[in-house]
Order: sequence, then structure tokens, then C-alpha cells
Amino acid sequence: LSKQEIIKEMTDTHNKIKELTGQKATLFRPPFGDYSNTLITTCNESGYHVIQWDVDSLDWKDLSASAIYDRVIGQIKPGSIVLFHNNGKHTGEALDPIIKELHNRGYKIVPISELLIKGDYYIDKSSGEMRKGKM
Repeated sequence: LSKQEIIKEMTDTHNKIKELTGQKATLFRPPFGDYSNTLITTCNESGYHVIQWDVDSLDWKDLSASAIYDRVIGQIKPGSIVLFHNNGKHTGEALDPIIKELHNRGYKIVPISELLIKGDYYIDKSSGEMRKGKM
């Protein structure tokens, strides 16, 4: 996406969230998970945190509720962010058993804001480690 397309996507999404919830959006998930330095910089300049996921439910592929369940439960780990879509055919049906199983395993479902690292940290590209300080 170009910088102008990124800004339009953020603005459209922000306006819809504000209209529906009355809340200001501060997180941005790039469409299809496609991101670049331009996207990250543009989002940060606009006051957004770019969010990705590490578990894709693939609910958009019209998987059955049990297939979505197996996929999510099989990949989940502490700190995971799971991608679901509001228009997945079997997403709603899969959510209740997924949430129950996560609770049975001792997981707590929290807002993404609780997973964000606060302060002067970055991810080292070569090792994936979080490091304090400037890159």
C-alpha cells in the first residue's frame, strides 16, 4: 500500500470503529497482514500501534467450527494473538468451545493493549529478541 492508501485505510477503519463504539482506535491490523516500513512509520506517525497475529484461525476459508477449534488450540501459546474475522461462516460457532478450552488450560483472554511492550524496546531482526534501547 502507498502512504495515501495506508492513511485512507486507517481513516476509514477509525471512523467506522468510532461510529460503532464511540471509542478512538489506537491499534491497526494491516489488511492481509501485509506490512512494510512505510506502513509502520505512517501508522506510528498517526498515533497507531501496528498489530499482527501469531495464530491464524483461517476462518475466512469457511473451515468447519471443529477445524477452526483444532487449528487455534493446536497453535496457541502464552501471549498469542489470534486472528478471527467477523464474517467467518463458522467463527461464532467455534468461539465458545475455544474460549472454554483456553480457560480450562489456564489462559486469560486480555485486551491487546495488555500485550504491548511499553517503553523503549525493539525487536532484533536477526534473533527476534526484544531489546531495550534504540536500534
